[in-house]
Amino acid sequence: MKVMIIRKFGDSDVFEPSEIAKPEIKPGSVLVKIAATSINTVDTMIRQMGKELPISPELPAVLGMDFAGTIEAVGEGISEYAVGDEVFGCAGGLGDLPGTLAEYMVADVNLIAHKPKKLTMREAAALPLVGITAYEGLTRAGITQGQKVLVHGGSGGVGHVALQLARHFKTEVYSTGGGDKQLALIKKLGATAINYKTEAVNEYVTKYTDGLGFDIVFDSVGGPNMANSFEAAALNGQVASTVALVEMDLSVAHFKGLSLHIVFMLIPMIHNYKREEHAEILSKLADIVDAGGLYPVLDKQSFSFEEAGKAHDRLSSGQAMGKVVVDI
Repeated sequence: MKVMIIRKFGDSDVFEPSEIAKPEIKPGSVLVKIAATSINTVDTMIRQMGKELPISPELPAVLGMDFAGTIEAVGEGISEYAVGDEVFGCAGGLGDLPGTLAEYMVADVNLIAHKPKKLTMREAAALPLVGITAYEGLTRAGITQGQKVLVHGGSGGVGHVALQLARHFKTEVYSTGGGDKQLALIKKLGATAINYKTEAVNEYVTKYTDGLGFDIVFDSVGGPNMANSFEAAALNGQVASTVALVEMDLSVAHFKGLSLHIVFMLIPMIHNYKREEHAEILSKLADIVDAGGLYPVLDKQSFSFEEAGKAHDRLSSGQAMGKVVVDI
């Protein structure tokens, strides 16, 4: 089968087309003919950093985590899937799990679900990693109807899904963005847009919560922005962060009694730990999509299989609006 392979870690020009053997089906898995895959920041990090990241695969490697496609064979012990089923998931591209920049992959059924009926293959391929991340963060924070929720980075890959899921859970949703296009997308998705470049945290906390703070702050920006999340949260509030690689003083969190939830959705894939929870979340996301409560935004540029490097560059440029998708 055709793959885009890397034989060394480095810049985006490391991808090269190649032919390898079609993978063999295993018990508890399905063979999927891949239609599309999307690029996530972690994909670019693995490509660049290599063994500096302990989750990186051995070389030569096929990268790519998210996918949508059609089942061509079903492994022993599988009853919930059949040949011809359309599925999506986040099931490869790290450790010993071969990636999705390939014509076929063998996927653990605990890392996939039936594709949402309302989405194309390209749209479905954009959803798994960001969707699981957003859902996990909000539910771990105990999201309930009527709360006030702030999403930092609501036009980004994870943020635009978290924003829509927060609306699905019937909360009042607010979101930060830093440019006209970003703010326009946030408004289109149904949240109150906050320009973090022109409004200080204390200003929008006063404006939208009477100074009380937000019940949940979902931070998809992370790093130094964690301090803004702590400042924006209400007393005994919840902060969910997807990027917590930062050293900081936790005094504010202490005196406000905050609960901090760190979301690292790759744990089930890396450690084969509670993988079935990913399948459950993906099924719930599919139901929400088909009920009209969630729609993944795709970047206006599309990329062919052979343009995997250009797709990585597009994501890294910061110019993409929505998920960057590669057609297989």
